[in-house]
Amino acid sequence: MRSDQVFRVLFIVYCVEAGVFLLLAPWSPMWGRTLAHLPLGALRGTFLEPAFRGAVTGFGLVHLVWGAHDLQALLGRRRGA
Repeated sequence: MRSDQVFRVLFIVYCVEAGVFLLLAPWSPMWGRTLAHLPLGALRGTFLEPAFRGAVTGFGLVHLVWGAHDLQALLGRRRGA
């Protein structure tokens, strides 16, 4: 396996892991507990808003779609080669 393929596989793994985390973490109890320990002051309320949580979830979906796209391209390239 060439180094560019290794990089692509690692990037796909990153996208899936980050996507799942960003998709689920804002809606878990861990999110509020973690924010309670950070010295964020006025930002804490913003981070707990459903709109902000939805934006983080959307960013997670972008990661998942990007990872799926790269995986499809990698598999398509291997079949064509």
